[in-house]
Amino acid sequence: MAKKTSIELYSEILNELHSEDRKPVYFLYGEEEFFLDKLQEAVEKLIPEDQKDFNFDLLYGRDVTPEKVLSIIRSYPMMSEQRVVILRDFKELSGYGANAEGYQGEINDLIPYLEQPNPTTLFVCIDTKKPSGRSKFGKALKKSKNVGFHEFEEVPDYRLPDWIIAWARDHHNKKIEPPAAQMLAQYVGNSLQLLSTEIDKVCTFVDTSKTINESQIKKIIGLYREYSVFELKDAIIQRNLEQSLFIAEQMLQHSKANTGEIIRSVGFFYNVFSNIWKIRRLAGQGNSKKQVQQTLGINNNWYFNKLWKDASAFKLAEMPRIFEALLDADRASKGFTKMTPSTILFLMIKRIID
Repeated sequence: MAKKTSIELYSEILNELHSEDRKPVYFLYGEEEFFLDKLQEAVEKLIPEDQKDFNFDLLYGRDVTPEKVLSIIRSYPMMSEQRVVILRDFKELSGYGANAEGYQGEINDLIPYLEQPNPTTLFVCIDTKKPSGRSKFGKALKKSKNVGFHEFEEVPDYRLPDWIIAWARDHHNKKIEPPAAQMLAQYVGNSLQLLSTEIDKVCTFVDTSKTINESQIKKIIGLYREYSVFELKDAIIQRNLEQSLFIAEQMLQHSKANTGEIIRSVGFFYNVFSNIWKIRRLAGQGNSKKQVQQTLGINNNWYFNKLWKDASAFKLAEMPRIFEALLDADRASKGFTKMTPSTILFLMIKRIID
């Protein structure tokens, strides 16, 4: 059974929080903080505003001790059926480290609570890191049937267009066409927080239309000029060196900051060729096109077919050379060379195509 992505996990826990299957304790952690923040918002909404003074606590690890936490989560709600306690930055909890001094209680004091939690309290711990799996507390978290123990990893770049389409549909009742979603993902990058902000902006701008296309994305996120990194990508995929260099020159001529343009372009092409590398590697292992799509978890056929077509223009053996060219361009754009910005970009393009 394939491991659930953070996208699927987020939806699952969101539904679980409002169901009879809800756990009394959750430990949510990982690098994808966007989902951690959104789940915290969802948990906070479980308590009506007029009951929060007595039945809701937002704690931070650096400000409380294990003894204080236990005192709060063991207490009963006032004039309500439940209370909610959220503990952010769990690993900063006073007494977490073996060398901590001047604290009351220790982290292992929470272990008995995991086995016999207060049935009227929802206790949610949030951190970017998980407790060591070799520690007593870490083992107790995994073992207890009362704990929802979940990791939120960063969403892979190739899953972003699907997420954009779903987020716009579920939160704004808008349809983003697959090419537009791909454009937004490739231009903004893999920060879900930034992407959600851009989606909000796009959906607000096209308030009179329920369908969002590429031209609208270009207008809203500032791609007004005739040539952008997207046209450059198409020329490079076609291995048209003359056209690629022409587009690159036009981009630099209309750019307010050439160095920034190159840094963004390098990041953009790193994402492009990371996707190509994944596809070529999986195909090289004997997987069919359909199997590659299923392994990557890309639901949108249009987007996957576009990735597959792009990947067919390159061989797996070319990937080390291309990533080396991107790395050199990244270093050069950040001051590790005396080359001009245009030379850096032109050389990168030539090395990728050749």
